[in-house]
This record gives sequence, structure tokens and C-alpha cells, in this order.
Amino acid sequence: MKKIIYLFVALAFWNCKDVKKETVVTPVETETKEIAEEKKYPEALEKIFEAHGGLDLWKSMRFLEFAMEKNGVNEVTSTDLWNRKSLIETPDHALGYDGEQVWLKNKNDAEYKGKPKFYYNLMFYFYTMPFILSDDGIIYGDIEPLVFEGKTYPGIRIGYQNGVGESPEDEYAIYYNPETYKMEWLGYTVTFFTQEKAKEWHFRKYSEWMNVEGLLLPKTIVRYEYENNLPTTVHSENHFENVKVSKEKPNQELFEMPENAQVIE
Repeated sequence: MKKIIYLFVALAFWNCKDVKKETVVTPVETETKEIAEEKKYPEALEKIFEAHGGLDLWKSMRFLEFAMEKNGVNEVTSTDLWNRKSLIETPDHALGYDGEQVWLKNKNDAEYKGKPKFYYNLMFYFYTMPFILSDDGIIYGDIEPLVFEGKTYPGIRIGYQNGVGESPEDEYAIYYNPETYKMEWLGYTVTFFTQEKAKEWHFRKYSEWMNVEGLLLPKTIVRYEYENNLPTTVHSENHFENVKVSKEKPNQELFEMPENAQVIE
């Protein structure tokens, strides 16, 4: 009888040790994960985030909306920043992404000019620089500084892991002011139409910024002509207004495909 009691006590002791061990391991793993996440960006990119209001503030925002004039009409882009559902509205068309598929609705007889699946998040991507470069699946690297009109801008090269996004072969280069760490230029390749590594670099200059809820967001983005993988002269400008960012979750019905819309394959 005593042997049975001793065996029961021994088993209870070892079970308690196992339970105690489990309670100790979990917070250590969590802490390690948090530390790893804090260190995953290049030091220069972290300083760029801070110069534009901070990555923590950006990631606390749930909704973004901005207006831009294009081809003589007002184009309004609305995006859920957490799931990337989006809606672009003009007087003639509505172009959206409901989380699974891209859709297009013609509001009248005007023909949509462009590639909907290429455009539905294009300006959103340009507009949310530099914060969009904190997305998962990004690979950071070195690149030669950009020299333009006698000024030198250090840069960070951006690539994507296989299977990330519609065009994982795309590359970006963010160039910044070495004194203020504000973003000054964006270099990028376009591979959507070929799905192959591109050799030509395009350029946009971030010439003006505005403070919106503590975040430094673009007021004007200037597209440049290019030659020999360098910017040359101004091609066109995009001006943004009525910019809104919010921590509130948007109504998800905003992004649902309406009746008489077509799915874009």
C-alpha cells in the first residue's frame, strides 16, 4: 500500500513540474518573437519611418482615403489598410477589390481606359510610401546612391519573396535625404505585363508632404522621364487632397462588388 502511495506522489510531482515548465516557456517565446520583429528593418529604413511619423502610428491606422485629379476628373481611392480591400471611384467608373477578386463597374457608357487589375492598387502603393515597405515578404538590400542635379541620395533596394503580390519580380528603390531621412525619390521596375525581371528603372520624386494625423503623407508626387536608369525631366505630376486616415474599421460593404459589375480576370 505504501508503494502505491509513493508512486502516486511521484507522478503528481513530475506532472507539476511539466505544468510549471509550460508556463515559463510561452512568455519567453513571445518576447523573442517581438524582439525579432523590431529588428527586421534596415536601420536607415527605421529612421525613414520615424521621419514620417513612425511605423507604430501608421500600423494603428485602419482606413485611408485620398482624392486625385486624373484626366480632368476627380478620382477617390478608399482602402482598408489591414486587409487591403479597396475602392476607386470616378464619375464614370467604380473599380474595387473585395479581398478575393478585382471588379469593375461602368456607371455610364464611357469606356474604361487602362488595365483594371494593374491599376486598382497602383496609386495606393505609390501614395503609402514609405510605410508600404514594411509589408511582409519584402527583401531589403543595398543599392548605389541616386545622384540628381548635384545632390546625392542614399538608397535601399526592395525585392519580394516568390509568390508575394501580383508581380513578385517587381523591384523598388527608396532614396532619402541623408540629413532629415525624409523620402525623396522612388525608383521602380514594372513587370506586371511580362512577369519577368525588368531592366528599366522608372522614377517618381516625392516633392511635397503634408501632415495628416501625425503622419507625413505625399501632397505631390512627380513622375519623371528616364534614360540609362536615371531620371531626366518631368513627365507629369499627381496632386493629392482631401486625405483622411482613421483608426476606425471601415464598413466592409463599401468594397463589395455591386450589381452589374464585372469580375476582372
